[in-house]
Amino acid sequence: MPGHTENEITVNAPVDVVWEMTNDLPSWPQLFSEYASLEIIEEKGDTTRFRLTMHPDENGKVWSWVSERTVDRKGLTVRARRVETGPFAHMDIHWQYFKVPGGTRMKWTQDFAMKPDAPVDDAWMTDNINRNSPIQMALIRDKIEKRQREGRAPAVSRV
Repeated sequence: MPGHTENEITVNAPVDVVWEMTNDLPSWPQLFSEYASLEIIEEKGDTTRFRLTMHPDENGKVWSWVSERTVDRKGLTVRARRVETGPFAHMDIHWQYFKVPGGTRMKWTQDFAMKPDAPVDDAWMTDNINRNSPIQMALIRDKIEKRQREGRAPAVSRV
């Protein structure tokens, strides 16, 4: 059965700041703890194709893949998919941002299926994403809130 995850967190910062910081792809290796590097391959309008490379896993393996994401700044949504799917039959990601009292609620939804010959199954990957996404979201929240407190939040464009 295909995997589906939904994780969310509230960030004590304006939606414009959360949007700008989380959609600044070159900064992802500093924003996420799991990414070693990000290389922009192509940009066309609101769509960016890029290569993500993770830090080595516990066995020393380095995972890397190409993804494509399209931002809808006005709608406060992002849709992404893996182009190089690796062990996934498909991986589709939807990010949503909501203005809420006290800041911004950020929601990540992932729909995927593992290939039959993948080293793990859909259930394992669902559990893994549901363990890791809250960790990454909390790190991101903490970094954004720290920058807000220090007055170092990025300049934002209003749409």
